[in-house]
Order: sequence, then C-alpha cells, then structure tokens
Amino acid sequence: MKLDDKDIKLLALLQDNSKKTNKEYALQLGLSTTAIYERIKRLERTGAIRNYVALVDKAKVNRNFTVFCHVKLVQHVKDNIAQFEAQVLRLQEVVECHHLSGDYDYLLKIHVQDMDAYRHFMVNKLTAMSHIGSTQSSFTIKEVKHSTAIPL
Repeated sequence: MKLDDKDIKLLALLQDNSKKTNKEYALQLGLSTTAIYERIKRLERTGAIRNYVALVDKAKVNRNFTVFCHVKLVQHVKDNIAQFEAQVLRLQEVVECHHLSGDYDYLLKIHVQDMDAYRHFMVNKLTAMSHIGSTQSSFTIKEVKHSTAIPL
C-alpha cells in the first residue's frame, strides 16, 4: 500500500490522540470529514492501523517495576523456538518478546509490581519452561523515553 503525505500526517495525528473527531482531523489536514473517514477506513482495512488502545500508567496500576530479560534457549532449534514462543504468549507479565540475533535468543520486556513479584514470575513461570538454558535480567532505574508511536 502506498501512503501519501496526508495518510502519513493522519497516522501521526492518530498516534498522538485517536480519540479526536474526524472533523478535528479534517480541520488539521485541510480535508473534508468524509475524506478523513474514508482514509481511516482504508488504513484500517489494509492493516496500516492494526488496533486502537488506551495507554495505561504503570504506576497507577502498580506495575511500575520494569525488567528486560534476555533468554537463551538450551538449543536454538525449530521445536524449542515454537514451544517457547507459544508459552511466552500466555504470560501476562510479558508485554514484549523479541527474537534476537547475537548471544541471547530472546529479549522480554516484563512489567510486575516489585522485585518479589519478579522473583515469583522467574521461579514459577519463566524458568519453569522447558528449553530455557539461561537468563539475564536488567532492571529499569528510570524510564527516560517511552513512545508507542512509529516514526513516520
């Protein structure tokens, strides 16, 4: 799908605040509300817009302890990869999972309440999985920048 300049600007506006009205977007982009509606529907239909979400403040829901955990599988083979990925999808504490090149096979971003909650997660969930060879965890001291927006 080819995005034109108006599509890109519309996507940026939607990433900033998707709760505005089509009329507000139309005024900002110099288009009609119908044109905005049709562009949004096309962007949704083609998958450029996958979903709409509410961004929750981690501190307000007591999940402000952020951990980045590198995971190395015992053996990097198809079955182990498939099993690990299927299992990690079921872990609600894991908000991101990236398959990596390099020394470790995966990087997990995890949100929990505190160190005790992370220990419980590690002992009872993560390291209880088969095929995990080793892990290395790093804890966030301060979140300097956080954005869900894709640079356009």
